[in-house]
Amino acid sequence: MIRSPAVANQFYPGNPATLSETLDSLIPSVPETEKQTALAVVSPHAGYIYSGAVAGETFARVRLPKDVIILGPNHHGYGAMVGLMAEGAWQMPLGDVAINSELAKSVQRHSDLVETDEVAHRFEHSLEVQVPFLQYLQKDLTITPLVISHISLENCEKLGRQLAAGIKQYNKPVLMVASSDMTHYESRFSASSKDKQAIDQILDLDPAGLYRTVVQKGITMCGVIPTTVALMAALELGAKKAELVRYTDSGEASGDTRQVVGYAGIIIS
Repeated sequence: MIRSPAVANQFYPGNPATLSETLDSLIPSVPETEKQTALAVVSPHAGYIYSGAVAGETFARVRLPKDVIILGPNHHGYGAMVGLMAEGAWQMPLGDVAINSELAKSVQRHSDLVETDEVAHRFEHSLEVQVPFLQYLQKDLTITPLVISHISLENCEKLGRQLAAGIKQYNKPVLMVASSDMTHYESRFSASSKDKQAIDQILDLDPAGLYRTVVQKGITMCGVIPTTVALMAALELGAKKAELVRYTDSGEASGDTRQVVGYAGIIIS
């Protein structure tokens, strides 16, 4: 299976030269000695003009391994509840990226929730927009893409444990990227207040607290499920801390603070 880009020239430049220039401007230069070895990051997935700087700053702070699992929400509702592309490649403006079939099989071996499914990925942007940042920083990149629909907290925790078991058996460095924007289309005051409550749960390394806070407070964090799963998996893999790199909202680019979308970049290590 070769997946073609769904949102090139919409969320990010489709021209390779323009995309490279854009990434140059969004990803700061960080000395290798100042980078962290991370288990997971939370990164936004809006158009680069809005959230690209947050993603760029977050990924720049991490030592990026070759193998990355990207977990994103299912915005369209197509396909399996937990849909995995297990083989093939993604065609991207900066070049094809291979799917890590060995890691995908290791994850599948340990999970009764994960299904091989290409339909869930066909139009989904939440994973795709992360890939150019990863390619820019890691020339030998492989990806293991998971699209997750709404599942219960119990299944989030179960999937997190299963994911960690698959990573452990793979026995090489792996970074999980949980793709999520924060509050959608509320005032800056309202969004920042709500988003702080969700971010605090992540910083406290509390996946159940994150899930419940988002549900109970009506926080429109579209990637709460992937983030809960990745946080649970990171804890199983020994995570000890989480750090907020940057929080902002779409009003910073648009000038409109009446209806914003929030963006957070977080490193879990």
